[in-house]
Amino acid sequence: MDLKSNEPFWLVKNGIIQSYPSLREDLSCDVLVVGGGITGSLIAHQCMEDGYKTVLIDKREIANGSSSATTSMLQYEIDTPLYKLIDMIGEDGAISSYKACSEAIDELQEICQKIKSEAGFKKKKSLYFAALKKDVKNLKKELHARQKAGFEVEWMEADEISKQYQLDKTYGGILSDQGASIDAFALVHEILNYNIKRGLRVFDKSKLVKVRHGNPFNEIDLQTGAVLKARKIVYCVGYESALMIKEKFVNLISTYAMVSEVESKLSKLYDDLLIWNTSDPYIYLRTTDDGRFLIGGEDEEFRNPQKRDRLIGKKEKRLLKSFEKHLPNIPFYSDFAWAGTFGETKDGLPYIGEHKGFKNSYFVLGFGGNGITFSVAGMKMVSDWMNGEIHPLSEWFRFGR
Repeated sequence: MDLKSNEPFWLVKNGIIQSYPSLREDLSCDVLVVGGGITGSLIAHQCMEDGYKTVLIDKREIANGSSSATTSMLQYEIDTPLYKLIDMIGEDGAISSYKACSEAIDELQEICQKIKSEAGFKKKKSLYFAALKKDVKNLKKELHARQKAGFEVEWMEADEISKQYQLDKTYGGILSDQGASIDAFALVHEILNYNIKRGLRVFDKSKLVKVRHGNPFNEIDLQTGAVLKARKIVYCVGYESALMIKEKFVNLISTYAMVSEVESKLSKLYDDLLIWNTSDPYIYLRTTDDGRFLIGGEDEEFRNPQKRDRLIGKKEKRLLKSFEKHLPNIPFYSDFAWAGTFGETKDGLPYIGEHKGFKNSYFVLGFGGNGITFSVAGMKMVSDWMNGEIHPLSEWFRFGR
């Protein structure tokens, strides 16, 4: 499955950061991480931290799946509002999930500092505004739920938003202190490079074709002809898990994004802010670390890559109209536009845990708008699983919930 189309901005901007070999010799390891995107790199990092002999493989080039197409808005806000999630799974699970995403932003910052990342991690505030007047009631309900849970949030009236951020056509919104952005494509390579220096083995263009489950080793056949022996397998394959797991547990969605030409002076006001709204589907907006505006949204059900890609021009025009509606005084000259595919779950939560159909294996599938923060939360969950412990979030992130 093709998870992105055309050339996403991050891929063009960064070029070939590092090349990796394919695996053509038999190897054994403690942990095999399948998937070389941001999730796989974080899980491999955790396994190396814990002292496990670790191998990472990807069927593509490293970070050339969803991690090259992501807009990398790091938010603790889950696609399902907190007050709704409380009704769905209870207060304990909902608040714990939100807090895990909030803590993940700080944890990712610590990782970036540790590896001396230059991928542009930047802490930002997050503005969640009402797209329609009728949305205000539920948005204030969300405000009170977050305040009660201890999150630092405040209400901004429409005129305050207009005055402070020159953002038009809003009906008020929630301003959160916790948020960030990053170049995920570059960060993947930085994390892997850091860990390669201490023993991580990384291979691209090495497709897994068959697993023979055994004790104490699983045997994994690769398309290259190599055979891997691994005590544990961690699948970080994102939306392609829908092709691996028989039951339907995720809906695939096409999303669209575009970035402007460099507008350094005009973008400065928004350098410390993430913006999204209550539309369904919602739009999301931020600046890049080189002074461009990025806007995304126009989501719809994924049918096939060809149909998704044919809509890029049409979706680009719609996104431009949304930008002009809310920021009419800023010119947006499109420089890149692309499409990607992501997963949407019934409750907005990820699937992280064991699956009965895969022995000695664990899945870390961070779906929705919080894929990266969910993946950071998944690091500790994998660590606990390897030690035979049950993580507190397992109950809410498990398969079959």
